[in-house]
Order: sequence, then C-alpha cells, then structure tokens
Amino acid sequence: MPQTYIERILRARVYDVAKETPLDLASRLSQRLNNQIYLKREDLQPVFSFKLRGAYNKMVNLPAAAREKGVITASAGNHAQGVALSAKRLELRALIVMPKTTPPIKVQAVRDLGARVVLHGDSYDEAYTHAMILAKEQSLAFVHPFDDPDVIAGQGTIAMELLRQHTDEIKAVFVPVGGGGLIAGVAAYIKYVRPEIKVIGVEPEDAPSLYRALEAGRRVTLKQVGIFADGVAVRQVGKEPFRIAKTCVDEVILVNTDEICAAIKDIFDDTRTVPEPAGALAVAGIKKYVQREQCENQHLLAIESGANINFDRLRHVAERAEVGERREALLAVEIPERPGSFLGFCRALGRRSITEFNYRYSDHTRAHVFAGVELAEGDTERSELIEHLTKKGFPVIDMTENEIAKLHIRYMVGGHAATVQREHLFRFEFPERPGALLDFLTQMGRRWNITLFHYRNHGAAFGRVLMGIEVDASKKREFQQFLRKLGYAWSDETDNLAYRLFAGSGSATFVGDEISD
Repeated sequence: MPQTYIERILRARVYDVAKETPLDLASRLSQRLNNQIYLKREDLQPVFSFKLRGAYNKMVNLPAAAREKGVITASAGNHAQGVALSAKRLELRALIVMPKTTPPIKVQAVRDLGARVVLHGDSYDEAYTHAMILAKEQSLAFVHPFDDPDVIAGQGTIAMELLRQHTDEIKAVFVPVGGGGLIAGVAAYIKYVRPEIKVIGVEPEDAPSLYRALEAGRRVTLKQVGIFADGVAVRQVGKEPFRIAKTCVDEVILVNTDEICAAIKDIFDDTRTVPEPAGALAVAGIKKYVQREQCENQHLLAIESGANINFDRLRHVAERAEVGERREALLAVEIPERPGSFLGFCRALGRRSITEFNYRYSDHTRAHVFAGVELAEGDTERSELIEHLTKKGFPVIDMTENEIAKLHIRYMVGGHAATVQREHLFRFEFPERPGALLDFLTQMGRRWNITLFHYRNHGAAFGRVLMGIEVDASKKREFQQFLRKLGYAWSDETDNLAYRLFAGSGSATFVGDEISD
C-alpha cells in the first residue's frame, strides 16, 4: 500500500503555492526533556497551515472540464483558506461553505483570497451536508479536507521534506490527527522509505476518532467531540486515511486540554510564535511519550500543523498552560472560621507563589478557600503540599483535574444559596454566534427556575454554560424530556465536588478527601 502513495507523493504538485518549511530544533524543550525535539514549521505556510498542500494537489489534478466549472468545499478554517488560495492561483471559481459559528476573522480571510463564502449550519457536519447539495446543483467538484488520495498525497510531501532535512537517526515522528489525511500521507511515505521510524498520531482525549477506530478495528462515529482543538474536532476518521493508518501508524496518544495549552506555551518559549491548539498536539504527544517511555537522547520530530488561533482564545490558553505543565495546583481548603485561622493557612503555604486566592464565608464554624499555588516540581510537590496542609489541620481536596472548577467555579462570585431547594447543576454547550446566548435562554423559557448561571466566551465555536435549575421531584421525567428536545450537548454536574463546596444550594464540609452535606 505505501508504494502506491510514494508515487503519488513524488508527483504531487504543491510548491506552486506551498513552500518547504524548516525543521527547527526546539532547544529549550529539548533541554528540558533531555531529547532532541524538532518542529516541522507548517505554521509558516502562506495560510499558516499545512492544508494548502493537499487542497492544491487535488485541484491541480482535476480534469479540465471540472476545473472550468469550479470547486466547492466545507470547512471552518484552515482547509477553507487552502482551497481559496489554490483557487486563486489556478484561477478557478471557489465556493466555501462555512458554519455560522466560524469566527469573522476566518470568514474574512477566505473572502480576501477571492472565494465566495456561504454560511450554513452550526457545525462542520451541517456545512458539509449543505456543500454536497450545492456541489450537485451547481456541478462543482468537491475538495474533501482529508478523505481523498490526492489530498493525502499532498500532505505526504511533508514527510518527504522531513526525511531529507533530518538524515540522522529518528526515533519517532508525531503527527496531529483530525480526519486523518495528514497522518495517512506522512505514515505512508515514512514506512516505505524508513520503516524503522515510528509514526505516532496525537489526538485530544475528547476527539479520539482514529484512536477509537484502531481500538475497534473499524471506523466509529463519536457521539460528540471536544471543541478546544477545533482543527481536529472530527467525529469520524476518513475511510482512506483509516485504511492506511491500520498498517502504517504505530500508535495514537491522547492528550487533554491542559496538556495542549502547555504545549502551546512550550512552542512559544522556543519560537516566539503561537500555534493553534491542533498545531500543538504533536508536541503535547512527545511530552507524554517521553514521560511514559523515560527515553533520553532520542531524536523526536513534531509536525506543528498550524497557527490559525483566535486572539481571544489566548487568555484561556494562558490560564490552563500552567496546570497542563503541572506547575500549578488548584486546591479547595477548609479552614476554621475563627480569628487567626486565615493567617495560619497562609503561613502553612509558606513562601510558595500564590496564583489565585478566593475566600468565601461558609458558616460560623468553617470557611472554604479556593487557592491556586505555583509548583516547581510538578505532581510530587502537589502531593507533598496537600499532605503538609492536612497535617497542619487544613483539610484539602485537589481540584487540579476538576473541569468545572477550572472552567467555571474559579471565575464565579457568590457562594451557597441556602434557600434554594432541589437545585440540579448542568453544563451545556451551544453554538457560539451572535444572539446564541439569547436563543439558548429563549428555549429554556419560563418553565424552569434558573438558580445559577455562568457563561464565559473562550473564542471557540461553541459557548459553555454552567446552569443551576430548580426541579421538583415530580417533574424530573418532564425535565429529562425537555433536555433531550433542547438539542444541545449537556452533562449533569450536580454531584461535582467543586460545585458542592463553593456554589451548591446547601453548605458542605470535608470528610477525609471527600465532602458531605
């Protein structure tokens, strides 16, 4: 199988629009990890992403009759810009269908390249379906983002450059995975030319389309995918990429949001540039691999796939990077409500740097503190700190891995609502577009009493809401039916420890490393 793609890759026409990007040594990260880490800088392409390689190779190989009628695709970002630039160079008509949730800066970037944009739906899937309808109606050639041999071959030229640029021994190449077009092209080439090199895919934990497919031995469709690394938020890996991955990909590593944010910071520290979340996946995967394998003095290569990040997402990245690097602990601490206890707690922390400190009176016997503490030695120091505080008489619950605490509670003001009865807590995601919050609340209507509400824009395609709702026991079934009809992704967080400690309708206290009402 790789041999057929070798021929396609060697014949691929990408350099009319793309350029051979450098393979840079990440010196600071290499020193920290005690391995030689190299970054393939696809963020330096004209559209700040590798996607134009595959798009152009597909379009330049279309029959003359198809090129004359024009092309169409569906995309929320990088692929759209790749198609638009390729169409401009080839002087083709291009129609790009983008979800209504696409940030205006990306829509304008596509229009600036001369393509016509149609906004449709709230997700890629809806945009894709509409694009296929338009393709048939207008006889336009569809340029698939990843599930096409010519697209895969175009992306495979990255591997050709990698092996030419780095002739020394290579232990592994780490590749971000969404629909699979990039890793399919890279793996097919590497396994034919240098089969001893490992090809390792990296996916977010909440969008593991290739990981689940390899685990099941067949393509699977995820019920929903995470939205942080939107460049790889694909519910099902492509058919052709999966066929190649089954024989050419060694493994897939999963990383979480905090680890991705830490990797973004790592790349910034070495290059003074900011990748998008999907662009930092490979570095996050390398760090996890090195920790797992305890390897040293190996040459590990990461494809930095893109840098199309919304400026307003940088705040969220910065907030989560320290946690992802294990340089910050988030702790819920119970202190006695008596004179001097607050000072005693601060003394117990010693001279450690405090990143955050939220205090809320609970009742006349105790109070709860939400504290962020800077760490120098990662998880080991965090465990030692918790043990130290506990011995000093301050019960602690570790909130460092609690998503509700990190995403909502640390930014909320207020406290327990003693008079609220039968409160249930839910987390929702809804398409982020003008008027979306109003639409969401309109659908909630007046049937249910909202007792808590926290919304924070993260510059992503979907907004995140934490909501408390008062539900009488006799109406639980009716409310469950309402949630199903609402049409938004949701999860019940009523038993979340952070909520019960800092915002629940009733007061809570520590029992060991748990809490009770």
